[in-house]
Amino acid sequence: MDLEIIPFDPAYAEDFKQLNLAWLNKYFWVEPHDEEVLGKPEKYILEPGGTIFFVKEREKVIGTVALMKMEDGIFELTKMAVIPEAQGKKIGQKLMEHTLNYAREKGWKTLIIYSNRKLENAIYIYLKYGFKEIPIEENNPYARGDIKMKLDL
Repeated sequence: MDLEIIPFDPAYAEDFKQLNLAWLNKYFWVEPHDEEVLGKPEKYILEPGGTIFFVKEREKVIGTVALMKMEDGIFELTKMAVIPEAQGKKIGQKLMEHTLNYAREKGWKTLIIYSNRKLENAIYIYLKYGFKEIPIEENNPYARGDIKMKLDL
């Protein structure tokens, strides 16, 4: 595999949206919060201080992840997606390693993840990289969210 992890480029904004819509529609539904963030990643993720990465294989985007600023030093790891054809090839783990290294280099304190227990493969990756389950607030940002995890960097 000829993989490259690159930062956000507006040329790939539609890839970011479509990759995430695919898994949301497969396992859940697209919530209004998702529509906003996926439709305007610059406004909701980049401008407040977050970042987005893409995994490219040759010239094709095959995966993505975002880090959305919650407060100083605390970011939500969100919108991680890999195309179905590339799943099972450890693309998510490569993306996770890159993202954790980036967050540590930036001196961030904590990463938070909201997820759903139904996404067993994703939960496995989060646990493997040291995320621990913490209590989820009643009014979390996602109706589908039934697990919250935290990693102190």
